Amino acid sequence: MKREFQRIDLRDRNSFHVVQLADRLVEFDSAEELRELFARERPEKWMVLSGGNNILFTRDYDGLIVTPVADRIAILDERDDRVRVRAEAGAEWDDLVAWTVDRGLWGLENLSLIPGKAGAAPVQNIGAYGAEAKDCLESVECLFTETGAVETLAADRCAFGYRDSIFKRELKGRAVILSATFVLSRTPRPRLGYGDVIREVEALGGATLHNIREAICRIRRSKLPDTAELGNAGSFFKNPVVERAFAERLKAEWPDMPLYPSDEGGERVKLAAGWLIDRCGLKGYRRGAVGVHEKQALVLVNHGGATGGEVIELARLVQRTVRERFGVEIDTEVNIV
Repeated sequence: MKREFQRIDLRDRNSFHVVQLADRLVEFDSAEELRELFARERPEKWMVLSGGNNILFTRDYDGLIVTPVADRIAILDERDDRVRVRAEAGAEWDDLVAWTVDRGLWGLENLSLIPGKAGAAPVQNIGAYGAEAKDCLESVECLFTETGAVETLAADRCAFGYRDSIFKRELKGRAVILSATFVLSRTPRPRLGYGDVIREVEALGGATLHNIREAICRIRRSKLPDTAELGNAGSFFKNPVVERAFAERLKAEWPDMPLYPSDEGGERVKLAAGWLIDRCGLKGYRRGAVGVHEKQALVLVNHGGATGGEVIELARLVQRTVRERFGVEIDTEVNIV
């Protein structure tokens, strides 16, 4: 089923709820519909807009937006402990996590309550509480718009990194994700490396699959604003990765500064951007209609009526303040258009 809109207001299609127009938006339900669209015309400018949870519009979009709406989730096959699950791009990510937990499948539970769609998860390599999408991802099915070919990319071809993938780089503007396939397990494999998760799970009665999901949902709700009530895109900034020697000098001055292992190896470690912003006195800071969330300093919020430009100005203030105080650069996680 395909719907098409002209000069559409994107306010209800982005979680920041900023008011911007798009020249044209097309929803597609299948590879065939998408293939026909790009075969019929060759738009000079186009982009994918899925759930709109990791994007900030700073101007009207003078091109074509394509949006996946197919949302089927299914078990492909099961062999011993391995269960392969395919989710179409338009499925709500947290619906997918709940679906797997209800069926006793381990692997995605630590990613509970992350907003967005299943098709966007590989792009950003979403992660939380010691887990990332790539940990369970087997492959990504995508359509190449120049040729109309549908290809399945194995996970090792997707160049996954910290909040990064080939879909943000080489394949940006070339491929549209149609579905993702995950390999999950029926064997309990709890990941409880974060103190607040352990405490909440224990309070709920132990490390069952449902308890872990419930614990993480409770923690996220206690820290992160509901996008229906307060416009935001979740974590606006990435946690910076720095040289271990530099981090240790900072920790000598700030003993309570948390450090985390980095995927880049032993000589580099990850700092907590939220902690850095908080120590700069910016948690809860407000400038007009925009602000830093009072419970989570990684989150910038729209209190109502803010423009994308105003959000960017606040982001630059936060980056500059952290750089001046700690000598650390923090990059944005949100896709800015």
